[in-house]
Amino acid sequence: MILYPAMDLIGGRIVRLRQGRFDEVTFFDPAPADALRSFAGAGAAWAHVVDLDGARVGAPAQHALLADLARSSPLKLQVAGGVRSADHVQTLLDAGAARVVIGSLAVRDPDATAALLERFGPERITLSLDVRVEVEPMVATHGWQEDSGLSLWDVAMRYPEARHLLLTDIGRDGMLEGPNHALLAQAVERLPHLAIQASGGVTSLDDLHQLTTDGAILGRAMWEGRLDLAEALDASR
Repeated sequence: MILYPAMDLIGGRIVRLRQGRFDEVTFFDPAPADALRSFAGAGAAWAHVVDLDGARVGAPAQHALLADLARSSPLKLQVAGGVRSADHVQTLLDAGAARVVIGSLAVRDPDATAALLERFGPERITLSLDVRVEVEPMVATHGWQEDSGLSLWDVAMRYPEARHLLLTDIGRDGMLEGPNHALLAQAVERLPHLAIQASGGVTSLDDLHQLTTDGAILGRAMWEGRLDLAEALDASR
C-alpha cells in the first residue's frame, strides 16, 4: 500500500479543515517545503498536496506554489485543487508533479476529463470523488459545497480507461473515527480497474491493517501526532 501524507494549503499555509468546512480550520506551523522534507525523512515516497483556495473557487489559486513545491520536493507529488484544463495539468506536470488530481471536472464534464486521460495518460491523472453516504454514496463537488445528484458508481464507471481514484467519505474526513471500510471494500470490488486511495478517517495502525485499497491518505491524525508517519509507513509495507 502507498501512503500519501497530505498537506492542504490556504494562502500558502498548511491547514486542516473539519469535514471540508472553511469556518473550521486549524493552521500548522511548518512551511510547506519543510513539511515535504520531513515526510521524505520519515521514509515517504509520495505526498498529496491540495490547493484548498483553488478547490473553493473552482479555479487555480496557488498553482505557482504547487509548481515550486513539485519542482523542489524530494518526493513524488500528487497535486490537487482548481485543476480545470489541459493547460493547468501541463503546467504542474512540467514543474515536476507526478500526478494531477481531477475532481469536480470529472463530475461535470466527462468529455473533457476523458480527453485529459487520453492526452496525459492514466498514470498521470488521479480522479478524485468525494461522497456523502446516504442510501448510495453520492458525489459532492466544488470543495464539498455542491451535490452532483450522481452516485460514486455513476461517475467512476464513466472512465474505464482511468487508473487512479482518490475516494473520500466526507462524513469521516477529519473526524478521527476510522475509515468507512464497508464503502472502501465495496469500491475495491465494484471498480477493479481502479487503484483506490482511501481518504477520510485513517487514525491508527489498525485502520491501515484493515484497508484493502492500493493507497491511503494520512491527514489530521498525522498532523496532530496521533499517528506517526514513520510507523505508519512501516505498517503499510
